[in-house]
Amino acid sequence: MSKSTSRHLERNSHDDAPMIDGFGRRIDYVRISVTDRCDLRCNYCMAEDMTFLPKRDLLSHEEIIQLADILIARGVRKIRLTGGEPLVRRGIDTLIAALGKRLGKKLGEGLEELTLTTNGTQLARFAGHLADCGVQRVNVSLDTLDADKYRQITRRGDIGQVLGGIKAAKAAGLQVKINMVAMAGENEHEIGDMLRWCGGEGHDLTLIEAMPLGEVQVDREAQFLSLETVRQELAGQFNLIPSLHRSGGPARYDDVSEFGTQLGFITPLSQNFCSGCNRIRITSTGTVFGCLGHAQNVELRDVLRNEGAEAVKALFDRLVAGKPERHSFDVVADEPAVERHMSVTGG
Repeated sequence: MSKSTSRHLERNSHDDAPMIDGFGRRIDYVRISVTDRCDLRCNYCMAEDMTFLPKRDLLSHEEIIQLADILIARGVRKIRLTGGEPLVRRGIDTLIAALGKRLGKKLGEGLEELTLTTNGTQLARFAGHLADCGVQRVNVSLDTLDADKYRQITRRGDIGQVLGGIKAAKAAGLQVKINMVAMAGENEHEIGDMLRWCGGEGHDLTLIEAMPLGEVQVDREAQFLSLETVRQELAGQFNLIPSLHRSGGPARYDDVSEFGTQLGFITPLSQNFCSGCNRIRITSTGTVFGCLGHAQNVELRDVLRNEGAEAVKALFDRLVAGKPERHSFDVVADEPAVERHMSVTGG
C-alpha cells in the first residue's frame, strides 16, 4: 500500500469516527429543522408578527439528506425533524420518505429512529404516510385541552384540528407523546387533567418549563412554573414511580401506575439536565448549534454547496469540540438567553 493510500484511508477513518465532545458526551442524536415557518404563533415560542425566510435560504431536501448521511456515518442513531412546524414545508412527504429509507441501513451501523415534533395541525393528512415511512412515534405540542385557552396560547389555533390529528396518528399505529409547556397563570391548573386525558388515550406526557429564547412579548418571570413544584403536587394525585427510562432527550421520567404511561419532565431552569446531552441542532438554513441555550455555532450551508462533504465534516468536528458543558438559561434575566426564537432553532 502506498503512503498516499494509507493517509487517505487514515483520513476517512477519522472522518467517520464518532463525534465526542470535550466532556466525553457522544453525539448520536440530531434535531433538524426543515422550516422556520409555522401556522401557529404560540406565545412562548415566537412573536405574533414574524418575518420568515425565503426559500432560497433554506437547505434543500437533497442537502438535508446529504447531511443526514454524513451524520449517520459518524454514529448518529436518531434524527428528529422539527420546525417551526415541519409538516407545513412543501414536499415534506418526499423528504420523510427518503430519510425513512436510511432506517436500518449500514452507514456506520444505521439510523435507528426517525421521528418528528409537530403542533398536530397537519397530522391528519400525514399520519398514514409517516407510519409507511418507518416513523414509529411523534411528539405533539399541546398545552391545554380548553378550546378558548388553546386559541389564546397559540394566538390562532383550532384545537379540534389538533385532536383530530392525534386521533389519526393513533389509528395509523403511531405512538403519540404529548408535550405540554407548563406556564404559571395560563395552564398550571390543567396539568392534572391533561395527565388523566393522556392516560385514558394511552399517550405519554412530557411537561416542559418555558425556555427564555427570543423576544416574545410576555413576562417570562411571571410565566415561569417550576416543575419540581408541579411534580410534588401531581404525586399527591397520582402514583408516580421514578423510572430509569431515557429517550435520548433531556426528559426525566416517572411511570404513572394508574395508566401504564410515562410522565416526563424537561427542567432547563429548575434542574439543569445538560450532563447527559447527546445532541446537536441544525436549523433550516444550515446553522448548527451545539446547545439550545448558547450562540456557539457553525454555518455549513454555503460550505456544503461550495466545498463539499469533507469540509462539512470538519465543521462538525469544530462544533462538537466547542460544545458548551451546559446552557445559560436564567428565568429572571432582563433579556432572553439568546436572541433567536425557539422556532428558529427547532427546539
